[in-house]
Amino acid sequence: MQKPLIVITGKNGQLGWEFQQIQAHYQHLYQFLFTGREDLDLNNPASVAPFFEKYQPQYFINCAAYTQVDKAETDQSAAFAVNAESVGEIAKACAAINCTLITISTDYVFNGLGTAPYLPNQATEPINYYGFSKQKGEEFARINNKKTIVIRTSWVYSTHGNNFVKTMLRLMKERPSLNVVGDQVGAPTYAADLAAAIMQMIYQLENGNRYFGIYHYSNDACISWYEFAVAIKEMAQLNCEVSAIPSSAYPTPAKRPNYSVLDKSSIQKDFGVSIVDWKESLQKCMQQLLVNT
Repeated sequence: MQKPLIVITGKNGQLGWEFQQIQAHYQHLYQFLFTGREDLDLNNPASVAPFFEKYQPQYFINCAAYTQVDKAETDQSAAFAVNAESVGEIAKACAAINCTLITISTDYVFNGLGTAPYLPNQATEPINYYGFSKQKGEEFARINNKKTIVIRTSWVYSTHGNNFVKTMLRLMKERPSLNVVGDQVGAPTYAADLAAAIMQMIYQLENGNRYFGIYHYSNDACISWYEFAVAIKEMAQLNCEVSAIPSSAYPTPAKRPNYSVLDKSSIQKDFGVSIVDWKESLQKCMQQLLVNT
């Protein structure tokens, strides 16, 4: 019998890259196809249907996204095409062939005024266009395909690509001091942990689990960007002086939520996914980064 095909978009992004690092562990169970813009251009939603006609996957993991939060404020049509319209088209194409869709969303669908970890069923209220486009993508995916899992995550980092951890490491080596926002609170997500969690979910779905809907995943934390930066400094044993500043001292075109902690209890309960402590995961990532620099 032919092994189920898993298509993973965003092969050049952080999460897509992490899936490529672990695919060998799962190749006895599944076939994998990793796509970039040259294979499936989500800027052009019309490219989705021909792709599905050709490949007919059993699982489709959508890691591709328009992620330039500030640029999305002015480049709204491109953000909407990738984050919303194309996700809707992917969901339609999945439904037509009974394919399960797993699409990655964000803490930015919330307004950041929360005081306790956000539950998956809490009302969304994005405060920037990027968050709005991702929220519409969630909506279109769930309307167009009953077999959809939306995974909201936050503060994603990896040894690959551009992210907060790598930026901090570079700046701390270049500068004697650094200011980091201290009044935005959330939880980092090591992309390698998220990739492993999704593969566990797929294995469960293959073996009779029938949970779909919205889930939250991040590492276990409730920290500020400043606290995150201090941990990076300490693990790398750097001498840069890190100071906390308010968001108001670092204005950006797009507003950022002040509170982004996500409640992960449902993904633990329904799929048995374990939530790793943020420092443990950061240590793993840092060890690889420090070996390679």
